[in-house]
Amino acid sequence: MTTVDPSMSASVPARRGRPGYDRDGLLAVAVQLFNEQGYDATSVADLARRLGLTKSALYHHFASKEELLAVALESALGGLEAVLDQPGAREGAASDRLRFVLIGATDVLVAQLPAVTLLLRVRGNSAVEQAALERRRVFDHRVTALVAEAQAEGDVRDDVDAAVAARLLFGMINSVVEWYRPGGSVDGDRLGNDIVRIALDGLRTA
Repeated sequence: MTTVDPSMSASVPARRGRPGYDRDGLLAVAVQLFNEQGYDATSVADLARRLGLTKSALYHHFASKEELLAVALESALGGLEAVLDQPGAREGAASDRLRFVLIGATDVLVAQLPAVTLLLRVRGNSAVEQAALERRRVFDHRVTALVAEAQAEGDVRDDVDAAVAARLLFGMINSVVEWYRPGGSVDGDRLGNDIVRIALDGLRTA
């Protein structure tokens, strides 16, 4: 099967779906199934059966199972990367920028919960997954650099390694996929602020 690099998938024009079918809807069902039983364990036949389509109808929308994975991972990675490129992440004191990034990343997780869940379960078993992991590493390095900047400015305690602090902060954010449910008792709109109050304020020097 053809593999698709998630860093390129956003530039590929979306195929127009057949009347009666919605490409985004097909993707949402596929991601749900990948999360339920694992990407590797899910076959195209499984997807077609869940969707109530023939394989040929599924291939009309997506060239392969790998393309489904690539498009899903792009929605998660693209959202996270966009947070780092916003003015709030690039201007002002490093501690304020770090706060902005943590809240923004949590907002992406809440908005793209199934896709981010899938991203966090990627293990690098294909070219698509390896490309996604590399983009995650770049994201992590940028956040680590931001933590180090905040430490150098004296607003964040420097007796914790910057890389460790970044991992722990995002460990808290990423754990949200295990318990947060849209429409539940937890307000997704304030979740990022709550996490920052618990996590980042505990790192402050005063």
